Order: sequence, then structure tokens, then C-alpha cells
Amino acid sequence: MAKDIKSMTLKELGELMAALGEKPYRARQVFGWLHEKKAVSYEDMTNLPISLREKLGAYPITVLEKVAVQTSEKDGTQKYLFRLQDGNVIESVRMRYHYGDSVCISSQVGCRMGCRFCASTLGGLVRNLLPSEMLEQIYRIEEETKERVSHVVVMGSGEPMDNYDNLLTFLRLITAEEGHNLSQRNITVSTCGIVPGIRALMKEKLQLVLALSLHAPTDEKRRLLMPIAAKYPLDEVLSACQEYYEETGRRVTFEYSLVAGQNDTDEDAALLARRLKPLKGHINLIPVNPVAERDKIRRPRRSDVEKFKIKLEKYGINVTIRREMGTDIDGACGQLRRRYMADGPVVP
Repeated sequence: MAKDIKSMTLKELGELMAALGEKPYRARQVFGWLHEKKAVSYEDMTNLPISLREKLGAYPITVLEKVAVQTSEKDGTQKYLFRLQDGNVIESVRMRYHYGDSVCISSQVGCRMGCRFCASTLGGLVRNLLPSEMLEQIYRIEEETKERVSHVVVMGSGEPMDNYDNLLTFLRLITAEEGHNLSQRNITVSTCGIVPGIRALMKEKLQLVLALSLHAPTDEKRRLLMPIAAKYPLDEVLSACQEYYEETGRRVTFEYSLVAGQNDTDEDAALLARRLKPLKGHINLIPVNPVAERDKIRRPRRSDVEKFKIKLEKYGINVTIRREMGTDIDGACGQLRRRYMADGPVVP
């Protein structure tokens, strides 16, 4: 099967046009149709000759199908369920802020990282998403809302660094001046701590935000919540984060999901501050969303979250409690997809 054309860079499209015997400028036209005008078929590309459109018919255009969308009555957050062309389903979340729309996208169907507090990983990894399938989550939401997405967070289902090559192509496509032209500074990429991926991304010298899913101040506690910690110890992970900052000039954000009774004590706060103070990063505290299949993962009381924040601030750490959005819908990563797979269609 021919390569999905929406996953091709402008350079690759140029090579394709040459192979098809077409003028070089046709590559820029096709790229603009796909990534600026969000065309879903070659018939939409009205300034291309019919002969070229016929040749391009051998190269599929990936378009996601909206299966369902849940809208929060509290804050307008929307959770989308999209069907891929092979029948798999993935989730995306649209959040509305004063500065514009932010979309959290998935990078894989399922996940193999095994984090204890995440529903995405319960069924394991099915497959990686193509660059086009990552882009399409943004494009379909823009098409439905008629509003431009200003910020993108690669923090939905899946581990982005476990799909590194497709992630990098996605980043190049979404920031291309000839297409969507999203600012690199408005993109956040999350990782659970895959050190080779952090170092590879660092060498690209992109101006995006790297977010590390930390979730514990010691290797012992981190291994209980995140199996990947057995492969990459905290010293190695945090060293890679320091290198990332030194190489790119972009400070790392540390995500810390608070789990009642497991990583939310005064001692945890003191150890966490000691670990992170030299890195001068920012900590996002996230009260964990309970997952039905994980009965030992309990959400902390709001007062305990505030207490943990105050403790970190006393140690001089820059910390915020992440604004909770979409709490009245299937908020946690993977929950809507998992319910759909178990129970069938959800309310659109």
C-alpha cells in the first residue's frame, strides 16, 4: 500500500512530484491543501489538474471519523472519540482557555508503559499512530468547532517517545510555515522518562515544552506506580532533563499525580523539592483520577493537595495545582475509549 500522503513532509512531497513527472511547485500546493485548508479528498484540490489528482489517487488521505464527543457542563471541555481507518478508536481532548483552544492528542492506540494510575495502558499497546493520525485529531476538532487550535499537548493515550519517529514527523508537519504553522513554543510533549527519547529530542533543538511524568520522589516509590522506572532510574532521567534544558534553553515541566497514601506525605514533598530544586523546573500537581480497575489508586483530599503545594513552595519550588477540567465526563486518559470498547457506542 502506498504511503499515506498526509504523513509526508514537503521534501517528501517534492520527491513524489518528481517521481510522478510533475512540476516542483505542485508539492507546495498539495501540502497547503492538506495542512492549511484541511482537504479530505483530492476532489477538493481544485487548482490541481485532473491528471495529477488521478495519479495521487494511489496515495490515501487519512481522515478520522468522529464516533462521539462528550462536553462538560462545568467548563465546556470536550472529549472526542475518533475511529481510525483500521477500526481502532482513540481519544482527544479540547480545552478552552482565555488564550485559545488547547487540544490534548494521543500518540498511540493504547500504551505499554503500564502506569498504575492510567486507563490507557490496561489493554496494552495496539499500535503506533502515524503522523497524519496525530494531525487529524487537531484538524477534525478545528473543522467541527470552526476555531483554530492555538496549543497542542501530546499527553493523551500512549507514550510519545515510544513512537519517536512518527512524533518527530508530526512536530515538523504541525509547525511547518506552509501548513498549520503552529508555534513550537505552543507545543508540549510528555514522557514517562524514556531517556534515549529525551536526548534524541534535545538534539533537534526545538523550542517546545518537555513534560516529565515524575509522580514520585524516589526510585522505590516510582517503580510501584510506573514500571518504566525499573529501566530508567531517577538520577538518569533527571540528568537527561538537565541536559535538555542546557541544550535547548527550555525548562522542563514536571507532572506529579498525587495518589492518596502513596506519594503525598510531607517526606515526599521534602524529597521531591531536594531532587528538583537544582533543575529550576515547574511542578504541576495533579490529583489523580481514579480508575475502576485500580482499586488501590485513590484520589487525595483537596486539603491534602493544598498542603503538599504549600510544603513545596516553602522549599522554594515553583508549583501549581493543575486546573481540573472535564471532571464530569470520562476525564482520565483512556477511560472513554475503554468504556466504548467494553459497552459499545457512547452518547455522541
